[in-house]
Amino acid sequence: MFDRVTAKLQDFPRFTFSRRSLAVACFILACLIGYLDYLTGYERSLLLFYLLPISLAVWFGNFAFGLAIAIVCVGVSVVSDVAAGIPVLRFWNIATLFVFYVLFAGVLSKLGTLIRELDRRVHERTAALEREMAERRRLDQEIAQVADRERRRLGQDLHDTLGQHLTGTALAAQVLKEKLASRSAPEVGEAEKLVHHVEEGIDLTRSLARGFFSPELDAEGLTVALQNLAENVSERFRIRCVINGDQSILIHDRTIANQLYRIAQEAVTNAVKHGAARQVDIRLAKDGPDLCLTIIDDGIGFPDTPPKSGGLGLRLMQHGAAMTGATFDVRRNGKRGTIATFRVKDFESQ
Repeated sequence: MFDRVTAKLQDFPRFTFSRRSLAVACFILACLIGYLDYLTGYERSLLLFYLLPISLAVWFGNFAFGLAIAIVCVGVSVVSDVAAGIPVLRFWNIATLFVFYVLFAGVLSKLGTLIRELDRRVHERTAALEREMAERRRLDQEIAQVADRERRRLGQDLHDTLGQHLTGTALAAQVLKEKLASRSAPEVGEAEKLVHHVEEGIDLTRSLARGFFSPELDAEGLTVALQNLAENVSERFRIRCVINGDQSILIHDRTIANQLYRIAQEAVTNAVKHGAARQVDIRLAKDGPDLCLTIIDDGIGFPDTPPKSGGLGLRLMQHGAAMTGATFDVRRNGKRGTIATFRVKDFESQ
């Protein structure tokens, strides 16, 4: 009960008045109540109505100001009763009324002080939480940038070192096969299998390197990088993966572009490996000021009641969306399949 009252009082607007304006307003209000008190006669007391100017004086001023208005209200009340023809005016009644007004002003002043202190602490705590959240976002971005650099380095190393080594091995195996063929040796078939296995290793290395680093993302933009992702997934998993993207979309924020690419990569991989999808559609388009990335598949679908913790891939996508300030929504696509939607708010202003 007290919490609800406190919340209501916190919502009560605290306007700023000059002391003179507040004094004039409270005095006029007290006089109006006194006049009504005079009109109703001393038989019908309006003593509780004098609490209104006292409340205004305490709430928008301070306890001392409320005390002064309480004295004014007592004086106005006495004058109105005398003017109304009260036969006996007892000092004890006046003193009791004054003490009541003073106690009311004191309680209200204390309550206002407590509310202001609570409001100050809430604002301080809110500011501290906002600073902490901003620091966490900054650290997340730094971690993402470091991870992105490491992925690029690892992908480049796979392409430049292991890829070149396997290419040299494939050439040596090809030369060996040709020499064996010139001698009509029976090991020609085995040499040909060796060449084929090494070439498969080269393709796998290139695929792994592209998984760590997409050079098209820097050179030609997110849409082209997603196009290459779709082609790579189609070739690797023997499924139909297509993209419908606006070539004119340019993302100047490298962090957002990288995270959206990783999100699409994770969503497509989950659809193929865990959802048994045979067709995946990647859509990148603007929706007003927002940028929408949507991945639609025809797999087994997202469960109606997913576990609270979710899988690692789902958590990675949620984290990536949070880092870019995007909203993340995943749901069933009718009776079969899944729709994952990522929306970057106010994309044009970024």
